Amino acid sequence: MPERIQKLIANAGYASRRESERLIEKGRVTLNNRPAKLGDKASLSDSITIDGKKINLHRFKERETKVILLNKATGVVCTAKDEKNRDTVFNYLPDGHRWIMIGRLDINTSGLILFTNNGELANRLMHPSYEIEREYSARVLGELNSDHINQMLNGVSLDDGIAKFDRVQSGGGEGANRWYKVVIKEGRKREVRRVFEYFNLQVSRLIRIRFAGIGLKQNLKQNQVEELKPHQVNSLLTRVGLQKVKKHIQR
Repeated sequence: MPERIQKLIANAGYASRRESERLIEKGRVTLNNRPAKLGDKASLSDSITIDGKKINLHRFKERETKVILLNKATGVVCTAKDEKNRDTVFNYLPDGHRWIMIGRLDINTSGLILFTNNGELANRLMHPSYEIEREYSARVLGELNSDHINQMLNGVSLDDGIAKFDRVQSGGGEGANRWYKVVIKEGRKREVRRVFEYFNLQVSRLIRIRFAGIGLKQNLKQNQVEELKPHQVNSLLTRVGLQKVKKHIQR
């Protein structure tokens, strides 16, 4: 049955569905020797190339889903290649799989990032319709009052739409700085920082500590990775309506 090209590319583990769409828009993808366009459909028997290299659509038709967790340090960028030759998250990932990043963090934010070899899992965990929780620990210069918190929970107007926190919890602190734990269900650019900035409060440190129920362990050092256990992977698959895959067939 024909599928949209971006879904086939994602299922084969070459990129997330969103990244596949960007590759198509930039003219880097061909379908049966012609430039591909968004909306094109194909089957596993068709020929698809990325940057002139034919990809194997069959290779991960069935395979064991792997997920790893990276504790990203500040200063590390979330891109495969960086024009400024800065340190990237992909420098710290193990070989053996084509890893797809599940939600990026900006250069000044540290903490948990998940990577998987399953393109459809990555796409669903990032898609807003699945309302996946992301929890952050934020150190803020200043202090929230009850009115601030109520507005954060009800939603504030940013330049790209309404943004809100699902939970806000005080994390203590002394002097001018206070810590807060906040939960959001979207992954818009700098969303947590911008919500605080709406109240003229500056975030001086931001750490993602949980994503889709997977928490960041305190003993995992920065820029170290940890492979999720099978029951954790199955939990993620179940959360977004995907079947557990245990077989690994490479063609």
